[in-house]
Amino acid sequence: MPQGTVLQHPDAIRHFQSLCDACQELSNRFHGPSELRLYADGYLHALRRTAVLDPLSQRRLEELVDRWIMDPSSFIGPDGDPRTLFESETGRR
Repeated sequence: MPQGTVLQHPDAIRHFQSLCDACQELSNRFHGPSELRLYADGYLHALRRTAVLDPLSQRRLEELVDRWIMDPSSFIGPDGDPRTLFESETGRR
């Protein structure tokens, strides 16, 4: 990972882990990439509004989340199979 986006602030690391856990849980309930992006955007917006993190830590967190959430390998499907990620139960055969 490039040095510019490494999270060093303990609170930023905790928020990243919390966001990762929440997005994985949402994907387990068959929420798609656009819904995960909306959730992450709202989470990051709330952090910005409350100024919990210093501006540099906030920017690094946002950059990391942008890359992470767009990478399909960041998630696994509800049954543990990455190939079934974002498939609804009704869409399965």
